[in-house]
Amino acid sequence: MPHATQHADIAAAELDTALRGGPFHVALRAAIAARGLPLQRVQHHLSRYGVKVGVTSLSYWQQGARRPQRPESLRAVRALEEILQLPEESLIRLLADADGVATTGRPAGRSYRSFVAASGVLERLLAELEAPLDGGLHTLGHHERVRVGARRELLGRESHHIVRAHRDGVDRFVAVHHGDPGCTPERMTVRALENCRTGRVRWHHDTGVLVAELLFDVRLRAGDTFLFRYDIEDGTAGVSHEYVRGFGLAGGQYALQVRFDEGALPVRCHRFTQHSAAAPRSGRQELALSDRHHSVHLVEPRVRSGMVGIGWDWE
Repeated sequence: MPHATQHADIAAAELDTALRGGPFHVALRAAIAARGLPLQRVQHHLSRYGVKVGVTSLSYWQQGARRPQRPESLRAVRALEEILQLPEESLIRLLADADGVATTGRPAGRSYRSFVAASGVLERLLAELEAPLDGGLHTLGHHERVRVGARRELLGRESHHIVRAHRDGVDRFVAVHHGDPGCTPERMTVRALENCRTGRVRWHHDTGVLVAELLFDVRLRAGDTFLFRYDIEDGTAGVSHEYVRGFGLAGGQYALQVRFDEGALPVRCHRFTQHSAAAPRSGRQELALSDRHHSVHLVEPRVRSGMVGIGWDWE
């Protein structure tokens, strides 16, 4: 029978291998085993960091049945790195690596690491605007028109929202825009187009996240419906390869149209879905570019929690 020191050496070697090569759930399981901590103790340590995670969730994470994705869960992963005495960013890196590898010969989509960073930034920006995650509005319909310019850049997007208030006193909507890598959010412009006016605007340069208040002309009562339109002028980054929209909650209809400059047309376009930023992409379907308007589109009759988008390939 191996001695306790031999068991410890084996556990340490397995942990070292898992941290270098992943995947995330194997590394987490090896780290917990190497420290000899039952999940109840791990949960207790997390609570001392001010992070609430259930034992069931921890078990799912180390089995690979689920992946941390919400801001609270990602804070837990960072706390686990300290609790389990792991190198900083070691677990977060494995989550990022799992979603940031190109497999199609073109640059990969925005990596999990960028979504992790952006989610924390978004929380802080929303807090500055005193905007709760539940803004009191249910989306009945959302139509986005995305424009891609002659330099193959994301020029901007126009959004048309149809919403219903589910509490009294709602008088604003907070728009979120996540520009392409290398964008300059401080140079972007937010324009209120119909039934609203632009309020406070905040941004974070490193992640390319911008949030903006759209102030309504009326104060809604529970049950009231409202329509409004706004536009975000971007054009500050390099070549664009996709546009992705995330949904925290299920909602109404969503339509996305991407229109290209006639002098810069992609060779292929496709739609895709993703259950979360940490999950693999699925539901790939080729989209035909219209000859006259140089555009493609998708329609989700009823959106579900997760992400949906359109990607394209250049020559």
